[in-house]
Amino acid sequence: MLLSPTETDAAPTQHVPQRPERCVIVVDEALSPGKASNAAAVIAFTLGQRHSRLVGSPLHERDGTVHPGLIPIGIPVLKATALQLGELREKSLAHCDVVDFPVQGQATTDYQAFLDAVRDHSGEPLRYLAVGLVGSRNKIGKLVGGFSLFA
Repeated sequence: MLLSPTETDAAPTQHVPQRPERCVIVVDEALSPGKASNAAAVIAFTLGQRHSRLVGSPLHERDGTVHPGLIPIGIPVLKATALQLGELREKSLAHCDVVDFPVQGQATTDYQAFLDAVRDHSGEPLRYLAVGLVGSRNKIGKLVGGFSLFA
């Protein structure tokens, strides 16, 4: 789920371990490379906001140049079918923090229109372009063990 500017300081509502050991993003395998990259970036940005401890120490060059810290545990980007993404999201909610990106997110560049589209969606389950998971290595591994890298 994308957070609005007023929700950015809210704590995650799902179970989140004190020290996440694994961070994974699973993207719809049917997306074009550009749309898949966008979906993964949206998920990664929100995961970074929700889990600031995932950002490592700044990188220091010998000449004193400093670069922002990066995630030290890596983020595999995996692929799944649209059906598998919905199932993965549902199964994951009880085991880790989940950030999802509904298909309505790539239908507009207007965030309010995106919010309205999700709110006004019919009673059927949302479809997802990507799902990000943060949690323990074992639980995340069991949840995504059958997925391949997005290539």
